[in-house]
Amino acid sequence: MKERVRIFRFIIIGTMNALIMAFVVWFMMKQLSSYENGYIIANIAAYLIAQIHNFIWCKYWIFPNKEKKNTIWKQMLLFASAFGMAYTIQFLFLILLVEGGNVNEYLAQFLGLFIYGGANFLLNKKVTFQ
Repeated sequence: MKERVRIFRFIIIGTMNALIMAFVVWFMMKQLSSYENGYIIANIAAYLIAQIHNFIWCKYWIFPNKEKKNTIWKQMLLFASAFGMAYTIQFLFLILLVEGGNVNEYLAQFLGLFIYGGANFLLNKKVTFQ
């Protein structure tokens, strides 16, 4: 598969994930509006929910691999590791913007999607679905 096709597919699924995350963040921030750090709980929940969706699409459509180099269990472990690293980068960016830069929580969540997406694509391409 050509790299530009893979990137285009990743953008499509990334957009779907962004919509899933946006809905979960909006819903949970509304429900947790009385909590001081409700945006953090909303962020964690949204990313975890979207990862189930993301793994299936990555495995079978974005990074399909006929060669069974990694078992599905190993891929899930590597995917979870890649998620953890990409999420940590995004989460630190979110905290830096909200707490250090006084950026609106919703805007910071949105900007974090791009940080997460870039890190997630590279990690999964190079490690999980090689």
